[in-house]
Amino acid sequence: MFVSVVIPTYNRRPILEKCLDALEQQQLNGALDRYEVVVVDDGSTDGTPEWLRREQARFSHVRLIQQEHGGPAAGRNRGVSHARGNVIVFIDSDLVVTASFLACHAKALQRYWTSSGNRLAFTYGAVVNTANFDNPTEERHKLRDLSWAYFATGNVAIDRNVLETSGLFDQGFRLYGWEDLELGERLRRMNVKLIQCPEAVGYHWHPALSLEQIPRLIEVEGERARMGLVFYRKHPTRRVRFIIQYTWLHRILWELLTLGGLLNERTLRPLLRWLIRRGYPGTAMELLRLPLNRIGVRALFREASAAGVPCPLL
Repeated sequence: MFVSVVIPTYNRRPILEKCLDALEQQQLNGALDRYEVVVVDDGSTDGTPEWLRREQARFSHVRLIQQEHGGPAAGRNRGVSHARGNVIVFIDSDLVVTASFLACHAKALQRYWTSSGNRLAFTYGAVVNTANFDNPTEERHKLRDLSWAYFATGNVAIDRNVLETSGLFDQGFRLYGWEDLELGERLRRMNVKLIQCPEAVGYHWHPALSLEQIPRLIEVEGERARMGLVFYRKHPTRRVRFIIQYTWLHRILWELLTLGGLLNERTLRPLLRWLIRRGYPGTAMELLRLPLNRIGVRALFREASAAGVPCPLL
């Protein structure tokens, strides 16, 4: 099996270095005999392409592809078009993997192909969230690391022909969010099976919460709302409404949990600051998710109303 790891990146050079270092250490096995890493630089302004060219000898498996800034959907599609492997693995550029990562994906896929007689499946690895930049793989798996997403590009492997038959990613998703889950809906309709592969572990690094991040987090909720509406208009089903939280149940839920907006990013700021200073940024982030969810759901309802897209009760 020849695996192509496709990684879109945008201004992530420090953590990308750790990501690529880990990928250089991959172990081969009976299912995996070779691999490559296709890095698609999405118009970075932090010197990522120049750095990669200087470090070419260090990263012998890496091929660099460049494009103007067009978003991760365009980046992943471009990466697939340049890939040489018969299996595509998608990870993000802030994921640091274990040495057996690719071998575990390959073994699980091969096992399914042999038992089923077809290749209509993808493997979904484990993602452990961490703020430990120096040693991300020291983080333990936590309950909040569990994901119920059907197809999330943080850690998946899929047969290239199956992926291309699905139509790849919709490049209309230019802002943050939902392009991978939208592709997942099309794969589901093709009866492509999700195969859990918890042995393929990736450690998703993101900086610990600081108060300076809040404006960008709010901006992301607006982007997710706009892209969520794109998702729903392509797949106007109850399932997708629940995925993007476009139901009155979600609207009422987040209004209740934030006391009608009394608990918001401003009123919570002193408590968030206190938690962060005492070394509990994760708890602060979970608390901040309450108003962020309310902001996102309200933005989605505004976008839908402006577009004339009605929302059923459930």
